[in-house]
Amino acid sequence: MYYHASSNGEIKILEPRISEHGKPLIYFSRKRENVLVYLSNAVEKYCKENGFVYDGKYQKWGPYGFEEDGKLRLEEYYPNALKETYQGVSGYIYSVEDIKNINRDIPIPDVICGSEAVKIDSVEYIVDAYDEILKAEKDGLISILSYEDLSDKKNRWLEKTIKEEYENASDHPEYRFFLKAKFPCLFMEEAAG
Repeated sequence: MYYHASSNGEIKILEPRISEHGKPLIYFSRKRENVLVYLSNAVEKYCKENGFVYDGKYQKWGPYGFEEDGKLRLEEYYPNALKETYQGVSGYIYSVEDIKNINRDIPIPDVICGSEAVKIDSVEYIVDAYDEILKAEKDGLISILSYEDLSDKKNRWLEKTIKEEYENASDHPEYRFFLKAKFPCLFMEEAAG
């Protein structure tokens, strides 16, 4: 089985969309638990909940990586990040058995892409993405690095990365709005000037 997550529950056929790589693709994972992170985008959710009007394509926020054994590791880069992003968010996990024109050369563990439309074989409704993520962690399928457990090295990397992300997001005001709200101490000089 291959899995794909969406907030849209009306999908009968998954169709390729222009990816960040500029090609029309559909992304799948061989692991159901790995698609849970796609049920919510922290940037979009925060902007909508806080009245930031934006009609473009929201920047993705994907604070996760993989352990040496390929297990998904979610990382909280600010306090309560997982809860704020996923609690109360529902969505759908679509399963398919057969994908044509598979691209297996994606440098993400257990991810493949298809370039042709795919008929859905089954759909699972997720009532609360946060609960599902915690269950997957409890079952040992994923790991979570909480904000409180970030190392000094990780915090230094995060500070550098967030500042770079902000500078490179001049065409994404929604992303800048999110970054300033979630990492206010990094932007105090700008606010003062």
